[in-house]
Amino acid sequence: MMTTTQQYQLDRVLTIGARPATVFSFFTDSARWASWWGAGSTIDPRVGGAIRIVNPGGVEVVGEILEIQPPERIVFTYGFATGTPIAPGGSQVTIRLAPHAEGTQLHLTHEFADQAPRDEHVQGWRFQLALFANAVANIAQADAASVVDRWFGAWNGAEPLARLSVLSTIAAPDVRFCDRYSRTDGIDELNAHLDAARRFMPGLVLTREGGVRHCQGTAVADWVALKDNAKVAQGTNVFEFDADGRLRRVTGLWT
Repeated sequence: MMTTTQQYQLDRVLTIGARPATVFSFFTDSARWASWWGAGSTIDPRVGGAIRIVNPGGVEVVGEILEIQPPERIVFTYGFATGTPIAPGGSQVTIRLAPHAEGTQLHLTHEFADQAPRDEHVQGWRFQLALFANAVANIAQADAASVVDRWFGAWNGAEPLARLSVLSTIAAPDVRFCDRYSRTDGIDELNAHLDAARRFMPGLVLTREGGVRHCQGTAVADWVALKDNAKVAQGTNVFEFDADGRLRRVTGLWT
């Protein structure tokens, strides 16, 4: 089927911290499709396949896939089952994915015959793509809590080679760390800094306190530092993940 061009359109561009194949899987799997559209939403990932979106309140959007080129492009019609404000087949959505230094750049174009429904969908897509980015992050950084715990565990490791092995599995080679007392670039420099911390603060144990809060590739976790089971410091770390689920930047905030 051929795609069409309509008079009015809106565009949204955002960068998502995951590889294009991971991002595109949310257009080819009904469970993942529903994770950002809502329970009961489905997609049949083939040309001519049906899409169904179940919005809050039971309002349904229906459409048909016009093009699908994994992991780069999907085009589908978009209209409301009730016929208002857009009849079935009355508008067209094109989503393009491209590799990006931070993962994937998504470019969405929604074309309309009339201006009013276009304007009504500007905030709708802003909201919906935020849900989408979080749904992708929940897959791409599914091990976020484990990575955070291994990060704190590395601070307590006394043997440099073993510590380096842990860091190499959870952090990018050029990982950056900074807090009130340090700034390091790269795993080797970070490992040397942790070795110095063990020498100058012997017996100190760093541990996570409370849960890990995660949003679109950034996680936040509180920590405490104990010595002889007594709290000597506390703070919060901000963890930024790369497209492969590794740490690319960690910032420590002391309180």
